[in-house]
Amino acid sequence: MKIAKNTVPSVTYTLVVDGEVVDMAENDKPLAFIHGIGMMVPGFEKNLEGLTAGSKYEFKLSPEEAYGEYNEDAVVDLPISTFMVDGKIKKDMLNIGQVVPMQDQNGNPMNGTILEVSDKSVKMDFNHMLAGKELNFTGEILEVRNATKEELDHGHIHGPGGHHHH
Repeated sequence: MKIAKNTVPSVTYTLVVDGEVVDMAENDKPLAFIHGIGMMVPGFEKNLEGLTAGSKYEFKLSPEEAYGEYNEDAVVDLPISTFMVDGKIKKDMLNIGQVVPMQDQNGNPMNGTILEVSDKSVKMDFNHMLAGKELNFTGEILEVRNATKEELDHGHIHGPGGHHHH
């Protein structure tokens, strides 16, 4: 069976960025996803389209095909009061390089990386950590199956025997 919309490929992969391995899925814990519904970055799905179990792959994704270009406007200074909990600044939350889960003004979750901390403000970067980067993938297709109606209705895959694994 070929990878196409509404199939569930199980794949291994190694992701290399700037010469370093940043993520991987191996045979004992492959990545499985519903193809064609936007779960993965567009370039990843495009490159796997039409492959079958046993196929090996290797491809590069430009920033446009992955997490987009780095956006300087996503680097912002927030008042230090943003980090007050019970009237106190949580200093232990404010470490350079730390990723902090936050929400935008509409309540949508987003992660920000702390770049600088001063007495008055915290400079945060809300770009995806791989924005502006070329992604280099290698891997193998282990299995391809059709997604079940329940998986398509729920928008995610279920484990062996149709069980939920969130």
